Amino acid sequence: MARLERLTITGVVLVAGFAIAAIAAPVIPAHDPGAIDAARRLEGPTQSHLLGTDNLGRDMLSRIMHGSRYSLGAVALSTVLITSIGVLVGTLAGYYGGRMDDVLMRIVDTLLAFPSLLLALAIAGTIGPGLTSVIAGIVAVWWAGYARVVRGMVQSYRNADFVMSARSLGAADGRIILRHVLPNVMPSVAILATIEMGELILAVAGLGFLGLGAQSPTPEWGTMVSDARPFLMSAPQLMIYPGVAISAVVIGFNLIGDGLRDLLDPRLRAAIAKR
Repeated sequence: MARLERLTITGVVLVAGFAIAAIAAPVIPAHDPGAIDAARRLEGPTQSHLLGTDNLGRDMLSRIMHGSRYSLGAVALSTVLITSIGVLVGTLAGYYGGRMDDVLMRIVDTLLAFPSLLLALAIAGTIGPGLTSVIAGIVAVWWAGYARVVRGMVQSYRNADFVMSARSLGAADGRIILRHVLPNVMPSVAILATIEMGELILAVAGLGFLGLGAQSPTPEWGTMVSDARPFLMSAPQLMIYPGVAISAVVIGFNLIGDGLRDLLDPRLRAAIAKR
């Protein structure tokens, strides 16, 4: 247990550090992440540029900090939308069953039959480059996994004694769902969302790397890695710094999610594996 707590705290520290950087970046009196200084391009770490500069002389530390706003912001918004849609669809399918369940689950099965990132890439590519397109592509695909997990949980509670008691007292379906079913489902959904945020970070960065996400000079981490490809041999730090940021956040979310799961709902591991 002590080891689990240490790992969870480590995850919280990693994620909180980048979240604080995202919030504080606009007010910290540091370098403008878009300011070009050709005379100082590809510099190593110095007193004035702690992580050095990129190929246009822009401060790498400022770009990493401001990039956390785009990467974490996109993931946070995507998670809210994905969770909302997944919980709604899964609850309707699991609670009412019948034809509604059949129709909704066939849509879910269709989406889950293809690799999520491939579908998101196709949707984002159809809409056009931009962070909004990436969010739209991810949300359009990722909600299906949540819907399947929530459906299974709702089905297990649908005929529970406390639900049957509320129904016998004349409670409406909406009241039963909001007051009795969802409060038992949402803790597991929160754990699942935390675990999957690491995967979403990789998806946002991956689509940005392929040129479908935020466009230069926006300092999104995946875009920064893509822009640094021509300088892999001469200035590898341009790829290493945003790569380390991506890895740290992914590890942080995974550690937090694992800690919450083992603490609150050990059974969720099996539910995720069956998804």
